[in-house]
Amino acid sequence: MTPIYLDHAATTPMSSTALAAMTHELAQTGNPSSLHGAGRRAHRVMEESRERLAAAAGAHASEVIFTSGGTESDNLALKGLYWNRNGADARRTRILVPVIEHHAVLDTAAWLEAHEGAQITWLPVDSDGVIDQEVLEAEITADPGSIALLTCMWANNEVGSVQPIAQIVALAEEHGIPVHADAVQAFTALPISFADSGLATMAISGHKIGGPVGIGALLVRRDIVLTPVQHGGGHERALRSGTLNAASAAGFAAAATEATANLAAESQRLATLRDTLIAGVRQQIPEAVFNGTADAQHTGTRLPGNAHFTFPGCEGDSLLFVLDMLGVHSSTGSACTAGVPRPSHVLLAMGRDEETARGAQRFTLGHSTGPEDVEKLVAALPEAYARAKKAGMAAQVSSIQTAGTGFSR
Repeated sequence: MTPIYLDHAATTPMSSTALAAMTHELAQTGNPSSLHGAGRRAHRVMEESRERLAAAAGAHASEVIFTSGGTESDNLALKGLYWNRNGADARRTRILVPVIEHHAVLDTAAWLEAHEGAQITWLPVDSDGVIDQEVLEAEITADPGSIALLTCMWANNEVGSVQPIAQIVALAEEHGIPVHADAVQAFTALPISFADSGLATMAISGHKIGGPVGIGALLVRRDIVLTPVQHGGGHERALRSGTLNAASAAGFAAAATEATANLAAESQRLATLRDTLIAGVRQQIPEAVFNGTADAQHTGTRLPGNAHFTFPGCEGDSLLFVLDMLGVHSSTGSACTAGVPRPSHVLLAMGRDEETARGAQRFTLGHSTGPEDVEKLVAALPEAYARAKKAGMAAQVSSIQTAGTGFSR
């Protein structure tokens, strides 16, 4: 059968509007920094795209810094904030980081700790993957002068839980601590206003919302100063030097404009499909465990297109490959860690044991998903699960038989 794509959290198909906008610009010539007519035309495309993207994100156009994607945006935010804050006051060495962050944040924080003298304070989450605000408040009030920044993703890319960003920012704001949010999954899936959020910086990405791969943005509040990560021609408020990509910017802006214009209706549509998927999985596989916050009333505590389960007795990778053979594209978690033979750090942080965490499967819906896709997944799942469980049992038997022989799987 025609494959069913249920991995929109990894990347989503380009919308026809975004593809048309990008294709048109690809046929044009001109460096946006050039002063002749072709350059001015390309520059106009960049600035119009910047304004459209800012409007979609609830920001001022001057706050939009174009990057290559979410990972670069997170790097620029964390490194830029840390270097600036620590440079102004050497006592500011602590970075507060929830344990469920994307690796673009986790690995950047770890690099700052290993090379720049940062000290990471890990923030726990509850069993639904939501940050413990009491612990956060205690960590802030204990020694606010030592904190360089706080980072907290708006919505988790694996289990879909939405964080209480307003309350988190309010706690930090009392002590003048800047907050960065990775909003890559939340942007155009949830109502977001950068201006109203109080955030210092916020990362978004094109290919998660129906735009092209290879472009994103970091929203930087106008009173926030970052130390640049890369240097050159002084593009993008001297924060991100490099020739600007007018074609990708046009596609990104077109996708953002379209998605935010239809946000309420599309979120409701996806949340309804998600609920149908969850009910179907529970009916077909009663032992499957649903992970992340419930959102039965569609109040926005979970990403509308995210359904995450752990399936006892099988490896998530085995289930993924069987589903793939049956024509269903899903994932075990973040695409950045696909194929890595270790359980999800998000599920472990939520209190799941390693065996349970290894049975994870994430189904994420998007603009191309329809009711028939959910129906086909639910119909294919029993066979896929039975075959994956059998493969899991065979692996366990093989492991027992080779124990003590010096060989392992």
